[in-house]
Amino acid sequence: MTESRNQRLQRARPVLVLAVVAFAVGAIFGAQHSTPASYTLAEEFVSAWTHHNYAEMYADISSSSQRSTPVSNFANNYKEALSTATATRSKIIGKATGKGDQVTVHVHVNTRLFGNLSLAFTFTTVQDPTGGTRIVWSRSLTFPGLQPGALLSRHTSLPRRATLLARDGSVLAESPSGANPVGAGESTRNSPLGVAAEAVVGSVGPAPASRRQALEEQGVPAEASVGLSGLELAFDARLRGTPGGELLAGHRLLAYAAPHAAPPLHTSISPAIQQAAVTALGDQLGGIVVMQPASGQILAVAGIGLDGLQPPGSTFKMVTTTGVLSAKLANRHTVFPYATSATLDGVKLSNAHGEECGGSLELAFAVSCNSVFSPLGVKLGSTRLVATAESLGFNHQPPIAGAAESTLPHASEIQGELDLGSTAIGQGEVLATPLEMGTIAATIADGGHRPSPSFNLSKASAGPTAMSEPVAHTMRRLMIAVVREGTGTAAAIPGVTVAGKTGTAELKGSAELKSSCSSAASEANSSATSSTNTEGCQDSEEEAANTDAWFAAFAPAQRPRIVVCVMLVKDGAGGDTAAPVAREVIEAALKAEH
Repeated sequence: MTESRNQRLQRARPVLVLAVVAFAVGAIFGAQHSTPASYTLAEEFVSAWTHHNYAEMYADISSSSQRSTPVSNFANNYKEALSTATATRSKIIGKATGKGDQVTVHVHVNTRLFGNLSLAFTFTTVQDPTGGTRIVWSRSLTFPGLQPGALLSRHTSLPRRATLLARDGSVLAESPSGANPVGAGESTRNSPLGVAAEAVVGSVGPAPASRRQALEEQGVPAEASVGLSGLELAFDARLRGTPGGELLAGHRLLAYAAPHAAPPLHTSISPAIQQAAVTALGDQLGGIVVMQPASGQILAVAGIGLDGLQPPGSTFKMVTTTGVLSAKLANRHTVFPYATSATLDGVKLSNAHGEECGGSLELAFAVSCNSVFSPLGVKLGSTRLVATAESLGFNHQPPIAGAAESTLPHASEIQGELDLGSTAIGQGEVLATPLEMGTIAATIADGGHRPSPSFNLSKASAGPTAMSEPVAHTMRRLMIAVVREGTGTAAAIPGVTVAGKTGTAELKGSAELKSSCSSAASEANSSATSSTNTEGCQDSEEEAANTDAWFAAFAPAQRPRIVVCVMLVKDGAGGDTAAPVAREVIEAALKAEH
């Protein structure tokens, strides 16, 4: 037994020796190949940089570095460097490498201006007195590729601004032949249309303070001219082309990109219609917008058509009536009592000139009868009224840069019958642009689909449904009656069926008028506080100066091709002044479209 045990031990001894040797070799090999703490630290630091986690990065720098650089300055230095490089995203490539206290981490950085850059951070690490390995920090570590003492900088330039073309290919605006090739100080653009193009083309000039940071991040030099309004603003990024320049690490070139001019840009503007709109507006303060109903393509803009916010008056009855029809509270044959006024919350709202009106909904809409539509707004309710307005574009930023948002109060903010009845006829706190009221007319013209207004020449798809096709069909009939026999007869065109809606919006209360006449509009609108009969006052200068004139229309009514909205500030009644201007533009537009 003893001999057998000894034999087994002799046979096992070599195996045990090999196991001990293998363990020792493995321990030595593992010790030689374990990741140094400095490598792990550097990779964590750069990983935090790729995620813009500056607080985590700050915790990894030495205590002496922290004492010399506040955390806010630390973060701002990194943000400025990323902005200078026009960086969009970054990632670590491979593992950290190094020798001694020097550690290198390779990264890829994607930039808007210089493409994809392959660079590296090189760190010096120390054992910090507070414990652990830390990074010795300086501003040369704010971006990869910088050597000690070097800072990141950028010299950029813009190519010549691209030419704007009309829908027929003619020039709307182009830079002068001697324009600064880097886009600096380019404050004028030439146009064969001259003054007629200014309202829609807009202007260029130094960037406003609110846009400077965003433009800098896109590589636009601080001294460059950019679009400030109109088409120049709407298509600014496209017209600027691609900036070029140098990315420098101290005096060393990190990257270079050549500037590239953009090709000419075709827009939806019609030169003939643009000229007609500007001519029709003349020197009157106001705005005109002309568009195609189905596509939403804007054909012309004059004056403050995109950004002029004013109370829309009775043109807002297109909204109220849409809500009433959609809720099935009435149809075009529904009959309402004849009256000279309606009383809401104890306040009498008189019709224009104190006339008596009523009858069918179609007739009341045609003559813009406040004594019918104010109570209808109350019956509809603030929730449904506001929801209808918002489905037609109110309280939403238009899809055109520089265009103003048309607004009305939220339902919870419309308090009482008087406030609601006033809102329903486009008074109170309702504000709209010709672009918005023109879009509502276009929605009706296109069978209830709300187009997205645009200067793009490409064909647009059908917009969201804002009203049912039967409701849009009824609205079209009501608007035809306005021009055929109502307040908009001045917009009638022989041989062409025009559908439209007039509006006369009061600008101040009757107590502010010098005359004793009511400040209600001569067409049909009255303020929520007016109860004085207006008979004999429709021609007063005070009355005309207290109202904006509106007219929104489309033609030919059965197969609409043109939508026009006219707004004239302090120019009397919509049917008297805005409707004839709209007729002039519609006639020119239909001729140009042929």
